[in-house]
This record gives sequence, C-alpha cells and structure tokens, in this order.
Amino acid sequence: MSGLVVLVVLFAAFLHAAWNAAIKVGVNKYFNTVLVTSGAGLVCALVLPFVRQPAFESWVFMLASVALQVVYFYLLAAAYRHGDMSQAYPIMRGTAPLLVALVSGSVIGEAVPALRWLGLGMLVLGILGLSLTGQATTEDRPQAISSRGFALLNACFIAGYTVVDGIGVRKSGAPAAYTMWIFLLTALVLVAVIMLRDRQEFFAYTRGKYLLGIAGGTASVASYGLALWAMTLAPVAAIAALRETSILFATGIAVWILHEKISAQRLAAILLAVAGAIVIRYT
Repeated sequence: MSGLVVLVVLFAAFLHAAWNAAIKVGVNKYFNTVLVTSGAGLVCALVLPFVRQPAFESWVFMLASVALQVVYFYLLAAAYRHGDMSQAYPIMRGTAPLLVALVSGSVIGEAVPALRWLGLGMLVLGILGLSLTGQATTEDRPQAISSRGFALLNACFIAGYTVVDGIGVRKSGAPAAYTMWIFLLTALVLVAVIMLRDRQEFFAYTRGKYLLGIAGGTASVASYGLALWAMTLAPVAAIAALRETSILFATGIAVWILHEKISAQRLAAILLAVAGAIVIRYT
C-alpha cells in the first residue's frame, strides 16, 4: 500500500470522526443525522452533473448499499442517543473491519494473510477491553448496554455496505460519482421519512443549523469517497481496518471538544485497537 493511499485514508478517518461529532452535538441525534445526510445529499446533487457517471453494472451494488446505509444511520443515532461517542464509536468502527476480513476472502476473493489476523486479533481485544471498561453508574448502566448493543449491531451494517461498496466501486469505473449517488439516494430516503413523520418538529429543530448540516455532510461525502477511491488501489479489508484509526481521532474529539471522560483502561483498549489496525496496514 503506497504512502499516498495511507495518508488519504488517515485524512478520511479524521473527517469521519468529525462528522460523527456533528451528529453527537445537540439534543436530537436522529434529527442531527438527517441534517448531516441532507447536507451530503445537497452537495452531491450539485456536483453529480459534472462528473463521470458510474457503469450500469454497479447500480445494483449502489442500491444495496443505500438500503444498508439507511439502517446504519438509524442505528448510529440510536447508539449516540443512549451513550457517549467515546463508548459507541470505537465499538462500531472497530468491530466492522473484523467482519469485513472474515467475508472478504469468499465474497471479494481477497485472502487475509496470517500476520494480518494478528492485527485483527489486537483489534478485537481492544474492542472487548473497551466494552468491559465502561464507566456507567448503576443508574446509567441500562443506557450504556443499549448503546453498546446498537453499536455492535451497526457494525454488521457497516461491514455489509463496506463489502458491497468495495465490489461496486470497482465495477463503477467512477468512484466519485458512485459515492455521491449513494449519499444522494440515502438522503432522499431519510428526508422522505422525516417529511411523513416529523416534518414540523424537524424544521423547528434544524432552524439555524444549516451550516452544520452542510459542513458535516461535506465531511461525510469526502470521508467515504476517499475510502472508496483507496479501495480501488488496495485490498478492501486493509483499507477498512486502516480507516478505523478514526477511533483515535474520535477519542480526541470526545475528550477535548465534547468534554467526555475517558478512563485509562478505556484509552489503553482504544490504543490496542488502533495498533491492530496499523498492523493490518503493514501486512
């Protein structure tokens, strides 16, 4: 894997942590999620007419990805509603690369080398350590358990759309347009649901927050677009794992911007997971 690809994926990881923080900020996590996805959809709608369009054979993968990502955004909001970003984010993002690696051999035809499994083992141990070092009080424990449950379930959907898009983007011949169509269609679905169920509440909540939506949406599109571009040049499982160094960025944001508390044990678990992702990068 070239140094340029590594740098691009690390930048994508930072952007991913940043737009997740945009969702975590505020009272209604689901409305924040739809606001960010709407911003992403708007940016994509403006740019799509000017870029090369994806090949027809990639559309089935694109539509499958949209279905998975709609559920992903619902679960993302639920995980952040029930727990801290520093708790939910590492579980979601850290578990997914293991699932991708487990299926990449049979589905994508990319076998995982033995040493890379060592990195995956470190990743899993870090996640297990993270899930066992929560700081929830007796009163908060049900919320923490719910957050972890949503996060683990969401990791399955993250792995699902990662594998689907790893195949689809290679068939598309146009990584940028493939990414933007996914975000635009996902935004249309989520906005349609909001218009049917919570239109007045959504408009009241998001008044004055449009810049947050545009900024978060742009970061979201750029983050995933860069990752998909990297998947056209390197193994999907390796890119998926390296991208999860976003855990470290998310931890920094949670501590310094969201003012969440991180225990020494949880920090050690996060660093172990990140170290595992780095081992995967170099194997």
